[in-house]
Amino acid sequence: MKKDKRGRLEGAGWKVGDAVEFLELTKEEAAFVELKVGLATSLKKRRQAKKWTQTQLATAIGSSQPRVAKMEAADASVSVDLLIKALLTMGATRRDLARVIGAPKARSAA
Repeated sequence: MKKDKRGRLEGAGWKVGDAVEFLELTKEEAAFVELKVGLATSLKKRRQAKKWTQTQLATAIGSSQPRVAKMEAADASVSVDLLIKALLTMGATRRDLARVIGAPKARSAA
């Protein structure tokens, strides 16, 4: 957020912060969320790069299209192991996964 906009909001009585502050996440919880978002983002980018539909990926991992949509959205109901399984199915290597896991703020793509 731009500094001037933040100043105007705070001046009007609004509290400005991030999701970590709002949800009162611990450092470990925030790191886990960032990891999961990174894996989900990586999965979506890899699927799109291979020009697969969500249905094709779902079939390959024995799941459903709505589940793949939830995976790509880093839905709370999706486990990290399912994200990793899908990435491996899409051809990601251990090194690719390590890059995603080690990336700051979950911005990497396997």
